[in-house]
Amino acid sequence: MDIEKIRSAMEKYGVPGRDLYELPTSSLRFPDGANYRMEISGVERLSTLEALVDEMEKRDVPIHRLISVVMGSTYLDDEELEGFAKLAKEKKMEVVMTPGPRSGWDVGRQIATPEGVLSGARIRGSDNLSYLAADIIRCAEMGFRGFLVMDEGALWLFSQLRKEGVIPKDAVFKVSIYAGHGNAAGAKVLESLGADTFNPLGDLTLPMFASIRKAVKMPLDIHILLSESFGGFNRFWEGPELARVSSPCYFKIEPGTALAIGSGIYRPWTSEDFLAKLVRDKVKYAEIIRDIIDKIHPELKLSKHGSKDLAVPK
Repeated sequence: MDIEKIRSAMEKYGVPGRDLYELPTSSLRFPDGANYRMEISGVERLSTLEALVDEMEKRDVPIHRLISVVMGSTYLDDEELEGFAKLAKEKKMEVVMTPGPRSGWDVGRQIATPEGVLSGARIRGSDNLSYLAADIIRCAEMGFRGFLVMDEGALWLFSQLRKEGVIPKDAVFKVSIYAGHGNAAGAKVLESLGADTFNPLGDLTLPMFASIRKAVKMPLDIHILLSESFGGFNRFWEGPELARVSSPCYFKIEPGTALAIGSGIYRPWTSEDFLAKLVRDKVKYAEIIRDIIDKIHPELKLSKHGSKDLAVPK
């Protein structure tokens, strides 16, 4: 076995033969020329968004993307969805909705078992694929254009439906961390299936992120703060280097004990007051991250608020 031959063969297919320990500076940028943006998850209700907007304007820090209704957009009625879309449009923020149903919503409980969890958050059966597409279209009819996807098969299908116009042609698909990808080959597969932006595993090293960046052009969505259920890490001081090697990237800010499991915070019964307080903290953390990057790598650019390429609700 010659490892160098294997690595050379990988390179032929656009997959780096090794992680990039030299940490090259990425030459890619967002359409506005910026290196990084801010993304806040768990904007579950209109009241959460209102608190976020208030804190964002007080601190004068841009928030570009909202990962919204992680509990499932099925739980919001049309009036709530419309109000959410109108405010996000007014404030020029991209919204990525989390449609339902997903694994664990129906009779299937394999994913909730210790071994079953290794199978990933995939959709069970064609009925549930059709329900998921219907929930996406319901949100699209309210004006939303960004959607979270956790299943590669669903991603491929929805990309075909997007080409046909069944799902709006300007829809954006973001692949979730729950899809479980953490290497350049997986990133290339997702990009080829129609992913517009991609959230790798949160615990990757800088050389690993650099190898993924070399393989694909889509933005990387990087957890710079993640819940205890995922390991509970804080990478604020790595932010400057993460932005340099991974540009263009979104920094994801997602603290908490647990997100979607057990007594996770993204549940329909979570207090609105709790969510509003938490989202204010997330905006504060975005300000801290920006300030650290400005001190260490002042040449790196943060997108201005309301960049034209964002999937802002219609």
